[in-house]
Amino acid sequence: MCTAITYYTKDHYFGRNLDLEFSYNETVTVTPRYYPFHLRNGKTLDHHYAMIGMAYIVDGFPLYYDATNEKGLSMAGLNFPNNADYKEDRDGCDNIAPFEFIPWILGQCANVNEARILLERINLVDLNFNEELPLSPLHWMISDKGNSIVVESIKDGLKIFENPVGVMTNNPTFDYQMFNLNNYMHLSKEPPANTFAAKLELKQYSRGMGAIGLPGDLSSASRFVKTAFTKMNSVSGDSESESISQFFHILGSVEQQRGCVHLGEDKYEITIYSSCCNMDKGIYYYTTYENSQITAVDMYRENLDGNTIISYSLVKEQQINYQNR
Repeated sequence: MCTAITYYTKDHYFGRNLDLEFSYNETVTVTPRYYPFHLRNGKTLDHHYAMIGMAYIVDGFPLYYDATNEKGLSMAGLNFPNNADYKEDRDGCDNIAPFEFIPWILGQCANVNEARILLERINLVDLNFNEELPLSPLHWMISDKGNSIVVESIKDGLKIFENPVGVMTNNPTFDYQMFNLNNYMHLSKEPPANTFAAKLELKQYSRGMGAIGLPGDLSSASRFVKTAFTKMNSVSGDSESESISQFFHILGSVEQQRGCVHLGEDKYEITIYSSCCNMDKGIYYYTTYENSQITAVDMYRENLDGNTIISYSLVKEQQINYQNR
C-alpha cells in the first residue's frame, strides 16, 4: 500500500511513500521532450513535456510510479485492489493502458484543468504490459501548484474527485475516505477542554491529548486520516531544506517498518522509498528503506531536448556521516 501528498510552503511539493514487499529495481528517471512514447493504441507522443520521477524501465519504456513534468503538474499511481476496473476499447475515446496513463497526462498537460479536458475522452483499457507484467489495480492523484484531483476507474466508470486535503492512500474509494474524516472532526492540535462533564474536574496530563483517537495503525483508511491531520496541521519554514524536511516528516508519520505488516512466509510490506519533488524547480528528492539520507536529482541538469531517457540507480545503502572533533 502507499501514501501520496502535496504540500506548499514558498514552493510546491509532491511525493509519496511506496509501500511494497519487494522492489522492481526502480530508478529516478528523466524523460526528455523528444523521447517517443509509443502507445498501444498506435499513437506516438514524440514531442511532449519533459518529466522526472520514479520508474521501472522495461524494454526502453519508463513505467512511472510517480512523476512531475516541467510545468509542475504531478501524478502518482497507488494500489487500488478489488476496486480498479479497466475497460475494453471504445470508439470515440482515447484508449490508454494504465501503465501509459502518467506519461499521457504529464506529457500533454500543464495543469489540472488541462488534465480534466483529456480525462473527458480517456478510457483506461484492460491491457497488460506483457505476459510477465500484468496490470496493477491503481488509482491516481493528479496535482498542480494549486489544485488536486483523484482519478478512479471503477465498475461504474471513470470517477474524478476534488481532493481538498491533497492526500491519497488506497482502499476504499476516495469519496469514502473523505467522508470518513467526519468521524475525526473532534481532533485538535490544541490542548483539550473538559466537555465530558461539568461537575468533574478533569485535567490535561500530557501534551498532544487533543489528538487522542487519531488512528495509528497501517491500514489505508487510517493512514489517510493520520496523513491528512498531520499534513494540514504542519508548520514549516519557507527554505528548501525546511520544506523538504517537513515533507519527509509528514510521510514518515505513516511509513511502514519491516515486521509490522506480515504477508505470509518471510514477506513483509515496507516503505521501499519516499519521494518529494519540488514542482517549481524539477528537483526530485528521495530516501529508501535502508538509506535515510536525502538524495536529489535535478531534471534541469539534463538535456531536456534529447530523445533518450536518463536514469539514476537509487542509493540504497545507509549513508552515515561520522563527526570528528
